[in-house]
Amino acid sequence: MMQSNYLFVYGSLLSGFRNPAYEYITRYFEFIGPATANGTLYDLGDYPAAMPDESGRKIIGELYKIRNDHQLSYAIAQLDGYEGLSPEAGEMSDYKRALSSISCNNEQFKAWVYWFSHDIAHYPVIASGDVLEYLRSKGHF
Repeated sequence: MMQSNYLFVYGSLLSGFRNPAYEYITRYFEFIGPATANGTLYDLGDYPAAMPDESGRKIIGELYKIRNDHQLSYAIAQLDGYEGLSPEAGEMSDYKRALSSISCNNEQFKAWVYWFSHDIAHYPVIASGDVLEYLRSKGHF
């Protein structure tokens, strides 16, 4: 199975959100820089969700690299828990973690991304691909 020491975040795990789960990011990962992924960002109301696609849209986010390789599985497990990747019996996880191509500083990286796992085509698209800019424009930040 392919592995990566990189993580791409685009929603509540962004540094600008100051979400308590961001502590896992700062503890285990080093900030590489602003980054983009191919896909569409949607407004689900309480939080954003993204789907990979070839629409030509970009999702604006941040790229991180694990500080210590031997801590990757632990750090990812914590984030999997935060993203609900181990739902109760009979429930389906809202997210799936997958390796995806990420652009950062004019380079390509393979990074873990938490993609939404349900049909979200009926939700509003965040056209800018930038959730923080979108929330500021709505007066939430």
